[in-house]
Amino acid sequence: MKYLFKEVVAGIAGYGNCIGIPTVGGEIQFEPSYDGNPLVNAMCVGLIDHKDIQKGQAKGIGNTVMYVGAKTGRDGIHGATFASEELSEKSDEKRPAVQVGDPFMEKLLLEACLELVQNDALVGIQDMGAAGLTSSSAEMASKAGSGIEMNLDLIPQRERGMTAYEMMLSESQERMLVVVKKGREKEIIDLFLKYGLEAVAVGKVTDDKRLRLLHHGEVVADVPVDALAEDAPVYHKPSQEPAYFREFQSIENGIPNVEDYKESLLQLLQQPTIASKEWVYGQYDYQVRTNTVVTPGSDAAVVRIRGTRKALAMTTDCNSRYLYLDPETGGKIAVAEAARNIVCSGAEPLAITDCLNFGNPEKPEIFWQIEKAVDGMSEACRVLNSPVIGGNVSLYNETKGTAIYPTPVVGMVGLVEDLDHITTQSFKSPGDLIYVIGDTKAEFGGSELQKYQNGEVFGRAPEIDLDIELRRQKQLLAAIRQGLVSSAHDIAEGGTAVALAESLFGTDNLGADVLLQGDATVALFSETQSRFIVSIHPECKEEFEKMVDDTRFIGTVTNTGELFIRDEQGEIIIQTNVQECEEAWRGAIACLLK
Repeated sequence: MKYLFKEVVAGIAGYGNCIGIPTVGGEIQFEPSYDGNPLVNAMCVGLIDHKDIQKGQAKGIGNTVMYVGAKTGRDGIHGATFASEELSEKSDEKRPAVQVGDPFMEKLLLEACLELVQNDALVGIQDMGAAGLTSSSAEMASKAGSGIEMNLDLIPQRERGMTAYEMMLSESQERMLVVVKKGREKEIIDLFLKYGLEAVAVGKVTDDKRLRLLHHGEVVADVPVDALAEDAPVYHKPSQEPAYFREFQSIENGIPNVEDYKESLLQLLQQPTIASKEWVYGQYDYQVRTNTVVTPGSDAAVVRIRGTRKALAMTTDCNSRYLYLDPETGGKIAVAEAARNIVCSGAEPLAITDCLNFGNPEKPEIFWQIEKAVDGMSEACRVLNSPVIGGNVSLYNETKGTAIYPTPVVGMVGLVEDLDHITTQSFKSPGDLIYVIGDTKAEFGGSELQKYQNGEVFGRAPEIDLDIELRRQKQLLAAIRQGLVSSAHDIAEGGTAVALAESLFGTDNLGADVLLQGDATVALFSETQSRFIVSIHPECKEEFEKMVDDTRFIGTVTNTGELFIRDEQGEIIIQTNVQECEEAWRGAIACLLK
């Protein structure tokens, strides 16, 4: 697993750095359920002027279908199906299903396509992703209510003797399918030639709503395009609540026994899901194009929209432990936590995309997980006003019959209306006041403390009230926009103690002295949802408290480099040097990968 993790990181770093796109954020979680099925989901965010929007459509009878980019090879054949099937000892035989990428070629293709969209000869454009030529051609025709005829003899090929089947299903990278106005082909060929790329006329748009393929002078396929693109079957699979879920729901919320609070905090900071991901993002170029305002390590990354006072905040989130314990609640939390991270950066949540990673949906218990998780995500999106504008699905993530935890990864984008609103999680100045927004309950199901103590997760996931979540997010964002908030950080894995420590990392000898109410273990390590740690200037105290409900003053930022946490009697329950905590947190993943 260490080797796989290192190779994945190196692959993303190598491709992303070469292509010149900043890798500004992400999330990494570690669970034994991913040992046989490590998941890699990527979200790419771009900006476009409305006037430049292009659609993947094959319009205009007689217009020319052109293939642009790299040659087609046998790599990636059945790549999409391979990505969604149960792995076994025979899976190594299917390694050719993995595509071979060339980032330099991709960069050339991107630049050429950006120039192409300014040319009025362009009618439609679509990348060749899953299922390659098959999906791109059928989808473009179906969207336009037309058909496409292609001569596969004209497809640029880098291997000899490829069959029509192989060409149509190859997922070789760095390829696009475009439709251009008839008679304008030479312009497109010359445009791509400037970038050293091929542009070849391979077919035409027809009026019969069929995908017709010619190869060696014969018609080798003649299929209705809608059958391949729009008329997908709707499955109603058997669904059954798992026995483990009923068992977990019957477990009452209890309070774990913690004998040494400081040691527990240090141990939690070293848990790989909490620990610094600097070992990973240090290998990425996150400043290329010079628009990155908030770099990896805070709640959300922020990228400036050049030429304006605005910026985009981006985050990815999913706590699969909560989804395993309760898929519907966990689905709500995945969306809500993403929105929390966006708000903490000073942005208003706009929309999400997702990747729904699950086990074998033919198993009733797995299909139940999918149904419930989607129900929870849908409800959270409705309440938090964040539409789902795209996404994909990866199913059959099982190895030798054992499924991954349900993992619907949420990618969210938010809008920072003014660069002055950008907020990060780190405390800023000695004397600032520290507040907690939200009440804390004894909720340890799926928590980092539970996993650390027991080596497994069980019980009930934390509850979430989406109306309360929305109110707190709106109030906090309003306070940020009023200039009242110096720092903001959501309380997530590890609870309040971890959030306080994280707020001190990288602050140049700042410390904190805080007093928490209630049971010490609950106050320190519970993972109750919809909570934030914020710091404010003392002169903002009165106005902040008027604007934000459910908030409680807990202490002050100091210049001692020490973190003091006291119980409600004022007794110190954690006294630790911030540098000691930070060193444990920063070095954990690097140590695990030795």
